[in-house]
Amino acid sequence: MKCWRREKDKDKARKCFLENRSMFLEQLIADCNGISNPIRMFSSDQISKATNHFDPMCSLPHVSSYFTWYKGIIEGRSYVIKRFIHPLVGEEERAYSDIALSARVSNNHSGFLKLIGSCLEFPLPVLVIQDLEYRALNIRGSVGSEDGPLLPWNVRLKIAKEVVTAITYLHTAFSRIILHRDIKATNVFLDKNWKASLTDFSSAVTLPEGKLLDYVKDLRERGEPVEFGGDSKDMRPGQMNTFLDLALRCCEVRNEDRPKMILVAKEIKLIEQASL
Repeated sequence: MKCWRREKDKDKARKCFLENRSMFLEQLIADCNGISNPIRMFSSDQISKATNHFDPMCSLPHVSSYFTWYKGIIEGRSYVIKRFIHPLVGEEERAYSDIALSARVSNNHSGFLKLIGSCLEFPLPVLVIQDLEYRALNIRGSVGSEDGPLLPWNVRLKIAKEVVTAITYLHTAFSRIILHRDIKATNVFLDKNWKASLTDFSSAVTLPEGKLLDYVKDLRERGEPVEFGGDSKDMRPGQMNTFLDLALRCCEVRNEDRPKMILVAKEIKLIEQASL
């Protein structure tokens, strides 16, 4: 009976792999113009063993209706594993977009979680990420419990600068601009040195080369506000006002009234230097 179930599971994994492979390759080619960084393919057995069959005890604190994060060991190495939950009909491409764009940017810029590989043997792809003892920011912009202490002001400024630098890379490094479209605290991971890495390209889009179409004019090629808040015990007078003014300009309704991300990065750097 166990052998029969094992064979049935293998058949299901093979079927998922074949179905996912064609969709994945199509998305990869579309987003990367046929050029991409190679990523490793993991088996469903490796993923299941690493996560103890997606045991909630192996999951990381993170709130999303689309995916769950896990931590696991594969071949003696620790990885962060992202499993997509079955999405609404017609939104399966979110997972493939996440893999394709992560593969495109994460090996070339330190501002993103580094994609090591994926597994296509589940109904939806699973991403395997390099583990640097990451902790995700929560919705208040702190780590751990939402009632936990807020991060020091200088750390928050550093995170904002690193996130904006990563967004600037998406907007300027490619002939087809990448718009993340889901910049929020919970999509920012911190390593043990408080280095910020942006993640989750499932909502991202790439603009046609050299052109802005009407239906994407309201998307944020310019300021993408980052959630930021807290007390001012360790701030110098005027810093929060300067930062808030910048954040509000990034929230302007009209695209032409929002500063470009490269200017946002420069302004945050000046604010950070004033805090030293």
